[in-house]
Amino acid sequence: MKVNTAEIVISAVGPKQYPEGNLPEIALAGRSNVGKSSFINKMIHRKNLARTSSKPGKTQTLNFYILNESFYFVDVPGYGFAKVSKTEREAWGKMIEEYLVEREQLKAVVQLVDLRHPPSKEDCLMYDWLKYHNLSVIIVATKSDKIPKGKWDKHKKIVKETLNMDPNDRIVLFSSETGHGKDEAWGVLNSYLSK
Repeated sequence: MKVNTAEIVISAVGPKQYPEGNLPEIALAGRSNVGKSSFINKMIHRKNLARTSSKPGKTQTLNFYILNESFYFVDVPGYGFAKVSKTEREAWGKMIEEYLVEREQLKAVVQLVDLRHPPSKEDCLMYDWLKYHNLSVIIVATKSDKIPKGKWDKHKKIVKETLNMDPNDRIVLFSSETGHGKDEAWGVLNSYLSK
């Protein structure tokens, strides 16, 4: 897909602030340092629409990006980062849960994991939670450029087994450095956006 226009519309903390209308939405979830912002920037061919930070856990709101005036990427706060207070974490949790469970425009959730390591306990909990709520999940395994190509299949298998992935869910190996997996990711996303 060619993204001609992309802009951030709102950083929301609750349903009253969500964009109105019925445009489809794809949510992006992942640990705080998994590379969600880099994924967004690579997918839309922009350097820094989504701000990357050396400090994980910067996203503390639901950031709605409208693409081609026809659908949204919704960046949700990263999980598994300890430098915020328990109260803050609980508030985020409630905000994220409310959005993911109740938002009718949500078509699928892209869960990003780091291909270099087996998915963490938080990754597994998140995946199980999404499946429990019958949400469509696409796993994007980032940082594929950091692993020799010959070992991709081995690492992919570890991701699938650790998450106990549903065989119907798609997994895409991705690199925001090289762009590997970008076309495949768009192909999978389009199948949900056109439903």
